[in-house]
Amino acid sequence: MALRLGQALLRNVGELRWEPTAKRVSAQVGGRQVLATSRARLVWEPGRVVPYYAVPEEDLRADLEPAPDAAGEEPRLVSLPGGTKIVEPGHFDYHTADGEILTIRAEATELVGAAFRPADPDLAGYVVLDFDALDAWYEEDEQIVSHPRDPFSRIDTRQSSRQVRIEVDGTALADSGRPLLLFETGLPMRTYLPREDVRVDLLEPSETRTLCAYKGEASYWNYRGTDIAWTYEQPLADSTQITDLVCFFDERVETYVDGERQEREWSPWS
Repeated sequence: MALRLGQALLRNVGELRWEPTAKRVSAQVGGRQVLATSRARLVWEPGRVVPYYAVPEEDLRADLEPAPDAAGEEPRLVSLPGGTKIVEPGHFDYHTADGEILTIRAEATELVGAAFRPADPDLAGYVVLDFDALDAWYEEDEQIVSHPRDPFSRIDTRQSSRQVRIEVDGTALADSGRPLLLFETGLPMRTYLPREDVRVDLLEPSETRTLCAYKGEASYWNYRGTDIAWTYEQPLADSTQITDLVCFFDERVETYVDGERQEREWSPWS
């Protein structure tokens, strides 16, 4: 029987996984560089789909000490189609592998629980670092945001002439024959629409902001009290094609492509 590759990747999500990276990785705390290494690894703890950096302890320009005992808040477990459960991204203080939780001390700065020393022999000498706890991260000379990028995930954008219509309870919020389609590994296809083809007069700017490691910072649009769409006004260099376009949560609207209503695929926002 033929193997579907996407399912094969999820088959091992319950294992501790790692992959080397050839990128030079550095990080700062309080304007001071506390890490510079060309030996970083990407690590996924069991149940996690977003990686963290693991770095050799000797390349960390800070002290490590045992963290005070504290039970981290357990994150939400998300069920994938087929029953596989994954850990909601974030919540670094919740670990699904055996190891030691550590505090990073960089001069006067104390980052409690921001490092984790896995007990696995394949990661001996390495510590996994909390991306959010450090102030800035760089791959080579370019700053990255949100989390390290997954080498097994990619984004493709394609200009299309499909007719896309967005409705909520019979009200048309967008109608466009010039969508930009965005295909991201493991997620549903997204339709990015020119603002001129969207009823922005029916939407209100939201205070919500999110960061994507691949696209940058998104601002949101609100409709009847719910964040329903987003825009990248200044996306990262790899995603400039989506600048100022509007993308709706297909999980929260009715989406029609060439007149055919689309089934709502599973996603973390379902």
